[in-house]
Amino acid sequence: MRNTLLHSINSPKDLRLLKPEQLPQLAQELREFIINIIAVKEGHLGASLGVIELTIALHYVFNTPEDQLIWDVGHQAYGHKILTERKAVFHTNRQLGGICGFPKRDESIYDTFGVGHSSTSISAALGMAIASKLKGETEKQHIAVIGDASIASGMAFEGLNHAGVTDANLIVILNDNAIGIDPSVGALKMYLTNVKKGTQKQDNIFEALNFDYSGPIDGHDLDAIISELERLKTVKGPKFLHIITTKGKGLRQAEEDQVRYHAPGKFDSETGELIPKSTSKIPKYQDVFGHTIVELAKQNKNIVGITPAMPTGSSLKYMMAQLPDRAFDVGIAEQHAVTLAAGMVTQGLIPFCNIYSTFLQRAYDQIIHDVAIQNLPVIFCLDRAGLVGEDGATHHGVYDLSYLRCIPNLIIFAPRNEMELRNIMYTAQLGLNHPIAIRYPRGRGITADWKQPFEAIELGTGITLKKGDKIAVLSIGTIAKNATEAIEQSNNPKAIAHYDLRFVKPLDERLLHNIFKNHKTLITIEDNSIKGGFGSAILEFAASNNYKNDIKVLGIPDAVIDHASVAELQEQIGLDAHHLSKLLNDILTT
Repeated sequence: MRNTLLHSINSPKDLRLLKPEQLPQLAQELREFIINIIAVKEGHLGASLGVIELTIALHYVFNTPEDQLIWDVGHQAYGHKILTERKAVFHTNRQLGGICGFPKRDESIYDTFGVGHSSTSISAALGMAIASKLKGETEKQHIAVIGDASIASGMAFEGLNHAGVTDANLIVILNDNAIGIDPSVGALKMYLTNVKKGTQKQDNIFEALNFDYSGPIDGHDLDAIISELERLKTVKGPKFLHIITTKGKGLRQAEEDQVRYHAPGKFDSETGELIPKSTSKIPKYQDVFGHTIVELAKQNKNIVGITPAMPTGSSLKYMMAQLPDRAFDVGIAEQHAVTLAAGMVTQGLIPFCNIYSTFLQRAYDQIIHDVAIQNLPVIFCLDRAGLVGEDGATHHGVYDLSYLRCIPNLIIFAPRNEMELRNIMYTAQLGLNHPIAIRYPRGRGITADWKQPFEAIELGTGITLKKGDKIAVLSIGTIAKNATEAIEQSNNPKAIAHYDLRFVKPLDERLLHNIFKNHKTLITIEDNSIKGGFGSAILEFAASNNYKNDIKVLGIPDAVIDHASVAELQEQIGLDAHHLSKLLNDILTT
């Protein structure tokens, strides 16, 4: 077998039996192992390739899992997973029933903390270090590896600020490669660039925060990393090691195009060339947003766009290219993004604040305190709402309807298709008296000819998609496609009505009164948690108006949903067309 060293390494204990001079060969084999599997199975590539030497050095020097290691964010952890007893199952990464794409506590004792979102490692590692001190475990090490994009987030600074006034046994390792998913931004990025060049004239910011600072050192020099980690083991109190790495190291294309090779899809493992995906005229929802905001902004000079570190994922990149003075990437700073938007509104601007549904959770207080209480008409565009697939539990956007619905003054809209997304964006920029949240899913829509002339949408109105006299299906958002297919596949489609409510808040009460009066059985369908979501809103309406209809609420169950494709997950929880059709048939026959 070609990978002779890696073949014999199943755990860090095996790794520590190697001689230092053998480790560069192991690094090469580990890179090849990751490349060969991700080329076929897909996943995050560049981040893990960039930290291979660091990963080997950490497990070689420290006594993991007794010494506790946290990756921030988990895109970097593929090498870690392979070296920590998961090599044989790594090919199942991100697949139904397989291992998670991020560190996960209940998957391995080596995964000391679950990490899907960024900037949590310093706080978590500091908490562990304080706990170890209180328990008298004075020799235990606690290591947080954090990227230069992640460390720019407010929570990371909060952790640094606290750690600097403790004597906790904490090592923070800054993996500085000048890129997260997109290139890093902001003054801290400029500072780190100057440090690397040796041109930084101001005091070292990390030393000023009372950390023992060392670096920057070459993150691909195993001897240098191991030597410094061995030294840091003997230093008491908080330490900070600055290493310089290249994202995508070892695969030329991944080094040259770090954005695309963050998660490249399938590619040729020998040449590194991407395997073309089947072309489709059906757009991604993110691109509908991206092209539409440019179209609107050219007509309305007050429109601005904001994204927290996701210009490519949100497709705000199109506005950044064409109208750079009016599109803002604020880094991994969701709280700042929301309040920045609120401040802009007070001065007459119309901000489209584009944040993934799962990431908006990190700015919940700002939505309430800075936007809703002041009734400022910020336009929130919630990308990746609903099930997102292989990224799993930390990334599913299945709580937004629930956590937003209780907030006063906030309008909530979920478009059924691409034209509805365009039209609600058009409507919102015409002028609203309240903030609005527009939620839409990851992936492609359903309409090739989507770029239709704009039409204003009347707030708080639903629409009738299909009439029927027995069952009323009420859907919200793009899950309407599954509902439509289920009705068509049922034994008696004519008996089933289908309504797209569009607005979760305010509800179309006139339409709802008509539905309740003309149908004995109602089924609500959503790709949000059944707790507190769209279905709950319908139940509340029924209770307030003393309706006694039979109501069945379908959606995301009250459980953590793991990783798999969206289609597999929908089938698993009964939201696919087949299961919905079976349910309709069961009700029709009772």
